[in-house]
Amino acid sequence: MSSKRAVWLAFFLNLSFAIVEFIAGGIFGSSAVLADSVHDLGDALAIGLSAILETISNRQEDSRYTLGYKRFSLLGAILTAVILITGSTLVILENISKFIEPQPVDHEGMLWLGVIAIIINLTASLIVRKGQTKNESILSLHFLEDTLGWLAVIVVAIILRYTDWYFLDPLLSLGISAFILSQALPRFWSTLKIFLDAVPEGVDIKQVKNDLEQLDNVASINQLNLWTMDGLEKNAIVHVCLKRMEHMEVCKEAIRTLLKEGGFQNVTIEVDEDLATHRSHKRNIEELEASQSHGHDHHHHH
Repeated sequence: MSSKRAVWLAFFLNLSFAIVEFIAGGIFGSSAVLADSVHDLGDALAIGLSAILETISNRQEDSRYTLGYKRFSLLGAILTAVILITGSTLVILENISKFIEPQPVDHEGMLWLGVIAIIINLTASLIVRKGQTKNESILSLHFLEDTLGWLAVIVVAIILRYTDWYFLDPLLSLGISAFILSQALPRFWSTLKIFLDAVPEGVDIKQVKNDLEQLDNVASINQLNLWTMDGLEKNAIVHVCLKRMEHMEVCKEAIRTLLKEGGFQNVTIEVDEDLATHRSHKRNIEELEASQSHGHDHHHHH
């Protein structure tokens, strides 16, 4: 199933579910179900947003975004994570008071709603789980977390059938919110690092620099920038000093191959001659600058 359709399916499921929960929560007097409706509404908004941004992120680069639109899909992931974190925090704050003063709930209604919800959520998460992008992994987390929430609702409903431990309802939602936070915060952080152009996760820059310096004819690596646009495609800029310029093409090819093996698709290489081996280099440049300022037509061969 295509990424786009999976995302829209998730959006409509969550939205319609939020509405059902809102009504049902009111009827059954279950604060957990009501809280879940808010949560699902948040999910739906986050997912809808990420769907639109995912579509934008597949555009080709143009004169406005010369690096392409890949970052846009991250925007969806970041906003989704923010909504998740905010939502869980609100649920926690809401349920602390409920835990202290428990309210009775209609456990029969909760049980049936829970069973239906779990079937729907599991189906949705299976459809989305095949996805590759950060967005889709966040989506499948949504469904997982919804399923856990509903499992809790079912367990509580069954226990309440035989007891009047109404405090269990808020207690479980506290536990689940804590779980959501423990999942969403690290994800938020890793997405943020991509946004801030950190070296891609799992790449050891010292190792890469070392490998490059080991290549034949490389005198030194003066600049090495590694980053990723979307967590999938990695980019590199290398400024390399060569011992001998005549081996430039071979050397560039070697650098490209080395970086491609490390998963870097877009590689930019700038080449200079090592000044130590060619002292005249600097003099030539000075002559060139002088001749240009005098307006002579003087060609400088690198």
